[in-house]
Amino acid sequence: MSNTFSGTEVVKKLTKVGFYVVGQKGSHVKLKGLFNNQSRVVIVPVHKELAKGTFKSILLQAGITLEEFNKIK
Repeated sequence: MSNTFSGTEVVKKLTKVGFYVVGQKGSHVKLKGLFNNQSRVVIVPVHKELAKGTFKSILLQAGITLEEFNKIK
């Protein structure tokens, strides 16, 4: 399975686990939510393809592992 995602795909998956969009500045979407009983703020650049490091940073901000992320339908 490829670990390459677009910013739009990441936003959609995060909203399915309780995050919600609170704003957008240019191409960056700001989401807030509770995950594993912790309040989180995540910034996702809405690009066609997220760089590997950017994607890892988003997962870290959200408190979600790659395995948990891949299980979100």
